[in-house]
Amino acid sequence: MTGKKPIGSNGQQPTEPTRKAMAAMLGILDLVEMKPNLYRGTSPQDGWQRVYGGQVLGQALVAAGRSVEPGRRLHSMHAYFLLGGDPAHPIDYEVEEVRDGGSFSTRRVKANQHGRSMFIMSASFHKDEPGYSHQATMPDVPGPDALPSAGDLMANHLDQLPKAMQAYWKQERPIEMRPVDFSRFLSRAPQKPMQHIWFRANGALPDDNRLHQCVLAYASDFTLLDTALIAHGKVLFDADMQLASLDHAIWFHRPFRADDWLLYAQDSPSAEGARGFCRGSVFTRDGRLVASVAQEGLMRHVALSAQTSGNSDRKTKS
Repeated sequence: MTGKKPIGSNGQQPTEPTRKAMAAMLGILDLVEMKPNLYRGTSPQDGWQRVYGGQVLGQALVAAGRSVEPGRRLHSMHAYFLLGGDPAHPIDYEVEEVRDGGSFSTRRVKANQHGRSMFIMSASFHKDEPGYSHQATMPDVPGPDALPSAGDLMANHLDQLPKAMQAYWKQERPIEMRPVDFSRFLSRAPQKPMQHIWFRANGALPDDNRLHQCVLAYASDFTLLDTALIAHGKVLFDADMQLASLDHAIWFHRPFRADDWLLYAQDSPSAEGARGFCRGSVFTRDGRLVASVAQEGLMRHVALSAQTSGNSDRKTKS
């Protein structure tokens, strides 16, 4: 990634709200050590009813990585979301050092809140070593510089979007996203369940490989389950949809920087029984496959009259 432009080097300085959004994300990823292998994380106090799943993924990876020697790189994680998180209260991450072998280190992380387990994760770290290499080909889509920014989309389409989506896109966020095809948000016609989204951290990040992996994990949860809704003409902001991440897995293949553009190519091969299954491949701008993602999530259609304020399991924002 040497030679790539960091955020802000293109002549556009981050705005003060953008800097605050980035600082807030980095702040929630900076866990407090309560005692060896026990860490505490907090959530943004921004009015959302549930903790964003990507936040829990990122925080759990921070906790796991602190017990692993620096020479070992995270290569996979597998997680289950057990309960919705309460953003008004801290989350404690308990790390179990399962094994340290000659090449691999395995960790198990359990997140607890209000005296209950809300999330569990296994993660594996691998010592760098040479070996065979091949990868899938990056989809042929327009690059991020050819696509409108969130500000441009809002200027042209704000009044055509659901109010909840308007509120989201108006906010400054730690992750900048540029959909390759925005038309699915403007039409409710069912389409093939796939989408391509460019994303990057909305500010420069330190040269810490594990932090970049945590930021990718943070970003990976927001749009993935939404891919399954495309086949049904729905979006995650619809008031009659109850959405929740059930599990989440990421395999990290190659080094990358999360503050440069990454293409998130997503598809959903199946939905059945109020569950949608989705996959994602993450590529750098020069076509290197750096991560693969898989998730199954709850995608339940509910009658609006049956919804109860404060009890929804719908996904929250990044």
